[in-house]
Amino acid sequence: MMQPLIIGVAGGTGSGKSTVARKVAESVVGASVAFLEMDAYYRNYAHLAMAERRHLNWDHPDRLDLDHFVRHLEALRRGEAIEKPVYDFVTHTRSAATVAVPPADVVVTDGILLFVDERVRQLCDVKVFVDADADVRLVRRIRRDMARRGRPLGEILDQYLTTVRPMHLQFVEPGKRYADVIVPDGGHNQVAIELLVGHIQRRLAPPRA
Repeated sequence: MMQPLIIGVAGGTGSGKSTVARKVAESVVGASVAFLEMDAYYRNYAHLAMAERRHLNWDHPDRLDLDHFVRHLEALRRGEAIEKPVYDFVTHTRSAATVAVPPADVVVTDGILLFVDERVRQLCDVKVFVDADADVRLVRRIRRDMARRGRPLGEILDQYLTTVRPMHLQFVEPGKRYADVIVPDGGHNQVAIELLVGHIQRRLAPPRA
């Protein structure tokens, strides 16, 4: 098996990075694809009371188990299977369950803090930054957190102002300078997605004799 092609997709919360990552993964033909979301690698804070968990700064790199994430990305690079952790965003704890991720020709990984760690950047063959206006990202985050995570509007807005926005400016936005490709308008930018998929297909094509 050839060394897999690793595609890293970063961007702010609500930018559409996960949509781009999924669409890219679904559009690759003639090759196996593994998906590895960075969100699965938050540290387990089950030892803290729920009130304490709610007030943690979830947008800081320290909240992530980056060593674990890098080990799994390196294993996939070597063509090895991994057991990806499962994170519960309602309780802010890591589940005892895991998800088996087999080796694949293409590994697509995404996360708001994906380009913070140099080890991760070095492992990514193609680095994509998904961009979107701040107001659009905020609206999408409100809708997501209320619908999927059962959080009240006041808590979402307070978290956005106290941690999400400051961490975006400090850690996420600077990631643009590492990107090979910047995709505006997230998952709605079909042209950019098609160009990305075309590039991946060319990278996967066997060399001409």
